[in-house]
Amino acid sequence: MRDQEPASGRPGRRLSTKETAEALGVKPETVYAYVSRGQLSSRREPGGRGSTFDAKEVEALARRNRRESSVRSGSGGELSVRTRITLIDKDRYFFRGVDATRLAADHSYEEVAEWLWTGRMRPGVTFTAPEAVVAVVRRAVDALPEHTAPTDRLRVAAIAAAAEDPLRFDLSEQAVLGTARVLIPTLVAALPPHPYAHHHDDGPLAHRLWGRLTGHEADEASLRALDTALALLVDHDLAASTLAVRVAASARAHAYAAVSAGLGVIEGPLHGAASGLAHRILQDVLERGTAVPVIADELRAGRRIPGLGHRLYAGEDPRARALFALLERVPRAEPALLAARDVVATTARHTPLHANVDLALAVLTVSSGMPATAGETIFAVARTAGWIAHALEEYGERPLRMRPSGHYVGPRPPQPLPE
Repeated sequence: MRDQEPASGRPGRRLSTKETAEALGVKPETVYAYVSRGQLSSRREPGGRGSTFDAKEVEALARRNRRESSVRSGSGGELSVRTRITLIDKDRYFFRGVDATRLAADHSYEEVAEWLWTGRMRPGVTFTAPEAVVAVVRRAVDALPEHTAPTDRLRVAAIAAAAEDPLRFDLSEQAVLGTARVLIPTLVAALPPHPYAHHHDDGPLAHRLWGRLTGHEADEASLRALDTALALLVDHDLAASTLAVRVAASARAHAYAAVSAGLGVIEGPLHGAASGLAHRILQDVLERGTAVPVIADELRAGRRIPGLGHRLYAGEDPRARALFALLERVPRAEPALLAARDVVATTARHTPLHANVDLALAVLTVSSGMPATAGETIFAVARTAGWIAHALEEYGERPLRMRPSGHYVGPRPPQPLPE
């Protein structure tokens, strides 16, 4: 919408449809849409050809539209929300104005999360959960069938943790931050430890998560790669799951419920589960020794190649670039790295797509002996911090603003009652 001076509010002054449209910065047909939705009233003057509109009412609507322009349809018809959290620009992304890959390289996941929430750095911070909360959550998660997917366990864990928290409806910043610092380690503690791993319930979150994803020995380079992956994935602007979180927060759902909304969305194969598909591709390439037949089989089946391309980056995903650089320091990651490069090179013969973070995450999970679902688990744990940041931001906005209008295209009423 164009920012224009509203029409003069002189008492009793009436505006034509053209004047009203100009004052609101919209097309004339949009003016009548406002009327049909009850946002504007019109009057047909005796002997006049068209409708007229009260200038004061038009001025009030113009002011309201400008206030609500923080959530509006962009030029591409996509929802646009003002945010101070993440900027994606020219194949780079930034957390509160700071290069996100630099932050992830120099700081732990917990430190990056704190920066995202508060704009302040807390060196050496770690998140811990009270034993009583962990015990309640583990009982709930342990009651699930053995074959339950990790994301389902995380959703149940979030619900159980919410039920245990009598202060969950306190949406003040300090209360929500307290919830976040307990919820994230609770989600990790809710995952069953790997039977062959030496697991820890203290120390950096990445160390605790490692023993729940694999039985491989945790060397320093691998732990650093996992910690950096968590920090790189902490937020990525308004991804589908983050939008779901903001919608929940707009309705003033508490933080646990907002996180549950995000966890529900990431199960889609086009979002959090994408790294699992890339994991299986890399395993197939390693077994067959070359990417050529693997890529051919995928394309023949009508499937896109996972781990390649990103709608927000013309070049290589900066998260993939940062994670690949760390994985090059992990000796056992070399075969999976070579397989990933083979996938990129083979596909590039016809489609010049670059690696995205899902492929880099798959290199980490394959080389560390993790299951295909591990990438989704890492994504969910990491992104919980970003969801909390967006929920906090949304709690500071006008409630229920995330309410787009439906464009009805069905049969026009009145229709006869069905037989």
